[in-house]
Amino acid sequence: MKTAFVSGASRGIGLAIAQALHEEGYTLFLNGRHPETLEPVCRRLDAHPVCFDVGSYEAASAAFDMDVWPYTDHIDLLINNAGIAYVGLLQDMTPADWDRVISTNLTSVFNLSHLVLPGMIRRQRGSIINISSIWGQTGASTEVAYSASKGGVDAFTRALAREVAPSGIRVNAVACGVIDTTMNAHLDPQEKTDLADEIGLGRFGRTEEIAAVVRFLASEQASYLTGQIITVDGSFI
Repeated sequence: MKTAFVSGASRGIGLAIAQALHEEGYTLFLNGRHPETLEPVCRRLDAHPVCFDVGSYEAASAAFDMDVWPYTDHIDLLINNAGIAYVGLLQDMTPADWDRVISTNLTSVFNLSHLVLPGMIRRQRGSIINISSIWGQTGASTEVAYSASKGGVDAFTRALAREVAPSGIRVNAVACGVIDTTMNAHLDPQEKTDLADEIGLGRFGRTEEIAAVVRFLASEQASYLTGQIITVDGSFI
């Protein structure tokens, strides 16, 4: 039985990915910070809930010891999806705001990869898929911390792919464009319309469309694909 760990799986892109992997027959370990939203998802998908702050290595390690390793000795597929945004001028950010974005979006990728890689290396196979953003490639005004964190995810992806390829492990990322999730809830209807008009396909992406790309990257059809940042943005950048 294949095993997968998905961070930030309570809603949005992470939930859509979890649903797709459930359909593929994976044994799922799903992460979220709030049991009240994560546990109903896990019941529906027959998954193991693993509640902790992905930005803390100590919390991640303890959660794996309690809620993952007693049920399996390895993870075949890691989806680093957890992420938060901060919209505002850099000079208005506090150091705590910066640390929260970087720890959730980038440090978490190190934390979870570090925990699952020994098992992947031991078995000489595995796949890590990081959910990134087009802003990691171009930068976005008033989203400096978010852009920096996703640029770091892209660099992490390329470097780790080179490092672990001799062990048969693939590492890729999906750079999302504007996806219809709660991360865009701060936009009013007119702002959403104006933003959609800037996208080649004239609309926001759907979470299921990102999940479909992840499903492909996790499959044997993508067995020779590693170290890549796959942009899924409807022709925005």
